[in-house]
Amino acid sequence: MLTTFINTLMSADADSVCGAAWGERSDQRTNTRNGYRHRDFDTRAGTIDVAIPKLRGGSYFPDWLLERRRRAERALTTVVATCYLLGVSTRRMEKLVESLGITRLSKSQVSEMARDLDDQVEQFRTRPLDQGPYTFVAADALVLKVREGGRVVNVHALLATGVNADGHREILGLDVASSEDGAGWLAFLRGLVARGLSGVKLVTSDAHTGLVSAIGATLPGAAWQRCRTHYAANLMAATPKASWPWVRALLHSVYDQPDAASVHAQFDRVLDGVADKLPKVSEHLDTARVDVLAFTSFPKEVWRQIWSNNPSERLNREIRRRTDVVGIFPDRDSLIRLVGAVLAEQHDEWTEGRRYLGLDVLARARVTAAPDTTSSSVEVNSTDTIPALSA
Repeated sequence: MLTTFINTLMSADADSVCGAAWGERSDQRTNTRNGYRHRDFDTRAGTIDVAIPKLRGGSYFPDWLLERRRRAERALTTVVATCYLLGVSTRRMEKLVESLGITRLSKSQVSEMARDLDDQVEQFRTRPLDQGPYTFVAADALVLKVREGGRVVNVHALLATGVNADGHREILGLDVASSEDGAGWLAFLRGLVARGLSGVKLVTSDAHTGLVSAIGATLPGAAWQRCRTHYAANLMAATPKASWPWVRALLHSVYDQPDAASVHAQFDRVLDGVADKLPKVSEHLDTARVDVLAFTSFPKEVWRQIWSNNPSERLNREIRRRTDVVGIFPDRDSLIRLVGAVLAEQHDEWTEGRRYLGLDVLARARVTAAPDTTSSSVEVNSTDTIPALSA
């Protein structure tokens, strides 16, 4: 995103110096373009390569962006942040860049910047999911604020990640829904299946009824694992504040066991340990047992890796780091533009990085018998009423 904004603004500025746009024949032309010179530009988002336009006569240097012999990002950061605060409005963007001394930036050039970002994000969001089977999938939602109808409302950014056949993590999809209900999740997951999502053996998510029901309706045969982080928050709400530190330690001891048999044995010991002092906590744990321990049906290398390196929580923190700067999005398009660009960036990093799971582990996981999902199968009737998924 930064590279797109930088290069477009510098190109517009160089056109104003030349007196005419690139490739345009004009009597007002005073100079011509002559390629580019590349320069590294350090930003808080990382080091990027910027292409500074060259002129046949004289020289061009973007003093409004870069200090000579010193790299800075103050002006550009202000531009980009304000662009998202204003929803990259065509007219407002034109006024904004006047403060940088760029007076020839037309409305069509501003629209081109936004359209280019929107096209890239849309291609990423709708790409075919042809790297399957996606054995492990995680689904989550983030609540963000958007202005709609003259008021600020909460919307839900629905996210899905997965592990592909090569063992790398992928961002599978992004959508925005007015509420985190069954209909929103059902449409989102159906869209993933239509794009090619297949071979799912385990889905990790929170215990939202609409989400769990949608998983059962769209991914039959897949086991459901209750997210460790979300369940800890649910359990904390049912635990007295003074008792939470040792209850949390007991819960973590369940996940730290070396094999499935030890996990279940430790869970029994935890239930016995809290039954007398904290009967509500014991009941809460016992009720959630099947959901919380679904991972034990898979090779231990899988769940130990997932617990030690939770991709969903890390991804959420990265998105929050970017969206907190904006605060309230002017519309849903600007939200999708920013969050989609962040997800595309993270997707590239995962693709180029090390495998999340080894191929041998994935092969064993695919043939591992999943838990009985007879009670987890649901049907959606013609009125789109989605029944809750039984534990």
